[in-house]
Amino acid sequence: MSNENQNPWDDALQEMQDNDKQGSATDAAANDLDMIMDIPVKLSVELGRTQVTIKQLLELAQGSVVELDGLAGEPMDIHINGYLIAQGEVVVLDDKYGIRITEIVTPAERVQKLNR
Repeated sequence: MSNENQNPWDDALQEMQDNDKQGSATDAAANDLDMIMDIPVKLSVELGRTQVTIKQLLELAQGSVVELDGLAGEPMDIHINGYLIAQGEVVVLDDKYGIRITEIVTPAERVQKLNR
Protein backbone atom coordinates (compact mmCIF):
# COMPACT_ATOMS: atom_id res chain seq x y z
CA MET A 1 0.00 0.00 0.00
CA SER A 2 1.37 3.42 -0.90
CA ASN A 3 1.43 6.48 1.33
CA GLU A 4 -1.09 8.19 -0.99
CA ASN A 5 -3.90 5.91 0.24
CA GLN A 6 -3.05 6.46 3.93
CA ASN A 7 -5.29 8.89 5.79
CA PRO A 8 -3.20 12.04 6.47
CA TRP A 9 -4.75 12.28 9.95
CA ASP A 10 -3.46 8.86 11.00
CA ASP A 11 0.02 10.21 11.71
CA ALA A 12 -1.36 13.17 13.67
CA LEU A 13 -3.69 10.89 15.64
CA GLN A 14 -0.85 8.49 16.41
CA GLU A 15 1.35 11.38 17.56
CA MET A 16 -1.41 12.65 19.86
CA GLN A 17 -1.89 9.19 21.35
CA ASP A 18 1.86 8.84 21.93
CA ASN A 19 1.95 12.26 23.62
CA ASP A 20 -1.06 11.34 25.76
CA LYS A 21 0.73 8.20 26.95
CA GLN A 22 3.82 10.23 27.85
CA GLY A 23 1.67 12.93 29.41
CA SER A 24 -0.17 10.32 31.45
CA ALA A 25 3.13 9.07 32.87
CA THR A 26 4.14 12.64 33.67
CA ASP A 27 0.72 13.38 35.17
CA ALA A 28 0.92 10.20 37.27
CA ALA A 29 4.35 11.20 38.56
CA ALA A 30 3.04 14.69 39.38
CA ASN A 31 0.05 13.17 41.19
CA ASP A 32 2.38 10.86 43.15
CA LEU A 33 4.49 13.87 44.12
CA ASP A 34 1.37 15.81 45.14
CA MET A 35 0.39 12.94 47.45
CA ILE A 36 3.58 13.28 49.51
CA MET A 37 3.68 17.08 49.68
CA ASP A 38 1.52 17.20 52.84
CA ILE A 39 3.45 14.55 54.79
CA PRO A 40 4.88 16.21 57.91
CA VAL A 41 8.60 15.98 58.66
CA LYS A 42 10.46 16.98 61.82
CA LEU A 43 12.82 19.93 61.41
CA SER A 44 15.22 20.55 64.28
CA VAL A 45 18.15 22.88 64.84
CA GLU A 46 21.15 21.74 66.85
CA LEU A 47 23.14 24.23 68.91
CA GLY A 48 25.87 21.76 69.81
CA ARG A 49 26.66 18.50 71.54
CA THR A 50 28.49 17.24 74.56
CA GLN A 51 29.03 14.03 76.49
CA VAL A 52 28.33 13.77 80.19
CA THR A 53 28.77 10.98 82.70
CA ILE A 54 25.80 9.47 84.49
CA LYS A 55 27.01 11.24 87.65
CA GLN A 56 27.03 14.63 85.86
CA LEU A 57 23.59 13.90 84.43
CA LEU A 58 22.19 13.12 87.88
CA GLU A 59 23.72 16.32 89.26
CA LEU A 60 21.84 18.53 86.77
CA ALA A 61 19.35 20.84 88.42
CA GLN A 62 17.37 23.95 87.58
CA GLY A 63 19.89 26.65 86.73
CA SER A 64 22.64 24.21 85.70
CA VAL A 65 24.60 25.20 82.62
CA VAL A 66 25.74 22.52 80.19
CA GLU A 67 28.66 23.51 77.99
CA LEU A 68 28.26 22.47 74.35
CA ASP A 69 30.88 22.04 71.64
CA GLY A 70 29.26 24.63 69.35
CA LEU A 71 30.90 28.04 69.30
CA ALA A 72 28.96 31.30 69.66
CA GLY A 73 28.28 32.71 66.20
CA GLU A 74 28.95 29.35 64.53
CA PRO A 75 26.31 28.15 62.03
CA MET A 76 23.65 25.87 63.52
CA ASP A 77 22.99 22.42 62.07
CA ILE A 78 19.52 21.93 60.55
CA HIS A 79 18.15 18.38 60.57
CA ILE A 80 15.16 16.86 58.82
CA ASN A 81 13.99 13.68 60.58
CA GLY A 82 17.42 13.45 62.19
CA TYR A 83 19.42 13.88 58.97
CA LEU A 84 21.70 16.89 58.56
CA ILE A 85 20.57 18.83 55.49
CA ALA A 86 21.67 22.43 55.98
CA GLN A 87 23.25 25.04 58.20
CA GLY A 88 21.94 28.42 59.19
CA GLU A 89 22.08 31.37 61.52
CA VAL A 90 19.68 32.16 64.33
CA VAL A 91 17.30 35.07 63.75
CA VAL A 92 14.57 36.59 65.93
CA LEU A 93 11.11 37.00 64.39
CA ASP A 94 8.43 38.69 66.52
CA ASP A 95 9.84 37.43 69.85
CA LYS A 96 10.44 33.93 68.46
CA TYR A 97 13.60 32.30 67.24
CA GLY A 98 13.99 31.31 63.60
CA ILE A 99 16.77 30.01 61.40
CA ARG A 100 18.04 31.58 58.18
CA ILE A 101 19.45 28.89 55.90
CA THR A 102 22.95 29.88 54.84
CA GLU A 103 24.16 26.63 53.29
CA ILE A 104 22.71 23.37 52.01
CA VAL A 105 24.99 20.54 53.15
CA THR A 106 26.48 18.22 50.51
CA PRO A 107 26.49 14.45 51.12
CA ALA A 108 30.28 14.55 51.74
CA GLU A 109 29.83 17.26 54.38
CA ARG A 110 27.06 15.23 56.02
CA VAL A 111 29.45 12.31 56.52
CA GLN A 112 32.14 14.63 57.88
CA LYS A 113 29.69 16.15 60.40
CA LEU A 114 28.81 12.68 61.70
CA ASN A 115 32.39 12.31 62.95
CA ARG A 116 32.17 15.29 65.34
